[in-house]
Amino acid sequence: MNTLLVPYYEHPDVRPAEWDAIVAAAPRLHGVVLNPADGPGAHPDAAFAGAAARLKAAGVRVLGYADTDYGRRPHEEVAAELARHHAWYGADGAFLDQAASDPAALPYYRRLAAAAWSSGCTTLVLNHGTPPDPAYARTADVLVTFEGTWETYRTTPPAPSYGPGTLVCHLVYGVPDGADVTGAVRARGADLHCAVPGTGAHPWGTLPHTLEPTR
Repeated sequence: MNTLLVPYYEHPDVRPAEWDAIVAAAPRLHGVVLNPADGPGAHPDAAFAGAAARLKAAGVRVLGYADTDYGRRPHEEVAAELARHHAWYGADGAFLDQAASDPAALPYYRRLAAAAWSSGCTTLVLNHGTPPDPAYARTADVLVTFEGTWETYRTTPPAPSYGPGTLVCHLVYGVPDGADVTGAVRARGADLHCAVPGTGAHPWGTLPHTLEPTR
């Protein structure tokens, strides 16, 4: 089943074996977040364009990363980044990071959703990192309702239901080898997930244990 949504923030030229492993896992992937430089970068990157093309050829959604700073970044900046993701890397989805969760920010994210769809986006992911107001379910296809450590995740209650048509995703880091990730995700009601061993300020420079390449 394609239940993995993978944010992997390493350059394909630096970690080619890891990108090969991601492409090889295509049947299990719901999507991969493309993040060349905390966004699309100032110029196209041929290595990321190649990785995106391989993923799309394998039938995997490519989600362009953009930080929204909890609704504080100017709408025009984020919309321009989404347009560059589509033009440079053929991104057919968007992953909006640091998304606000309160209803007051809904108009901001509705405008960004409209901009994303006009830029060729067919899948919109909002990374709240915590359960957002239920109204966000009418704005995005996927809501990330948890981002945090494995220790915290083990005591986190099940995700709220947002109704049909909206998928719930959990992003977990600091996961030890041998942990029952599948059982934990199922118990907490997530449709999609990514659980990696990385810790600290850059956990998304690691892959799930089951995707790690053989060396």
